Amino acid sequence: MTTSWLVTGARGLLGQDVLAELAGDPDAVVTGLSRDRLDITDPSAVRAAVAGHRVVVNCAAWTDVDGAERSEAAATAVNGTGVRHLARACADSGAFLLHVSTDYVFPGDARRPYPEDAPTGPVNAYGRSKLAGERAVLELLPHTGYVVRTAWLYGAHGPNFVATMLELATRHATLDVVADQHGQPTWSRALARQLIGLGRAASAGRAPAGIYHGTAAGRTTWCGLARETFRLSGLDPERIRPVGSDKFPRPAARPAFGVLGHDHWSRAGLAPLAPWGDQLAAALKEPAFTGLAAAARASACPR
Repeated sequence: MTTSWLVTGARGLLGQDVLAELAGDPDAVVTGLSRDRLDITDPSAVRAAVAGHRVVVNCAAWTDVDGAERSEAAATAVNGTGVRHLARACADSGAFLLHVSTDYVFPGDARRPYPEDAPTGPVNAYGRSKLAGERAVLELLPHTGYVVRTAWLYGAHGPNFVATMLELATRHATLDVVADQHGQPTWSRALARQLIGLGRAASAGRAPAGIYHGTAAGRTTWCGLARETFRLSGLDPERIRPVGSDKFPRPAARPAFGVLGHDHWSRAGLAPLAPWGDQLAAALKEPAFTGLAAAARASACPR
């Protein structure tokens, strides 16, 4: 049966992968709208865009964490109020909404993975803005709203930590990378596939509404991710030197522990995402990353 999909934030890191994955589905009729074609803070535009679609995947977001600290109202207008407009439009039209959120809704002081129903408590403006969006989805769409929290996202489209490490490798013999923040690096293409699987299950009535954690299995630090990126790319991982977060003071506090549990996927008949190392190995085979790795290996910096 043909299913109509709307993907917001269609030019972003995740949005492009969602569109690419849906392009291979002959039963999917897909509309992708980037920010210049849909401002989710405009309720009239949102209503018009959502009309006629069965599944909406919201990849539109304010993602500048430090910028949110300086402009919390502007970040909340997108991540909170804009999401409320989407949820209300989906409620009016009967569409399912898959909304992408973040581990930053948690305080980061846990020692075990946060389950989906753990109490929230963001430590920065970005987390508060994203939590406002979550609450809108759960309030307005108790039976057709899905919040999918992700973290440490990287991929072939747009700036991200993995690409930055490979780019810096061409110019620096060693790199200092934070080793006291723990999380789950997640490949955007893997998350895109998971979102589509959830959307299909929701449309078929097989997935209970609510919160799901869309992060890779396992855990590491930023330093661990950088070292594994180097190792898999044929670079010397010892070029990455561990440092504390205090070496890089930022306007917004970062949660020290953003590891999430994945129990709810079984409710939808779906397996959780693969371990972070397996995802990274697959991602680094994409041309966007192989080109960066080749340039790093060919540079004058030590291998």
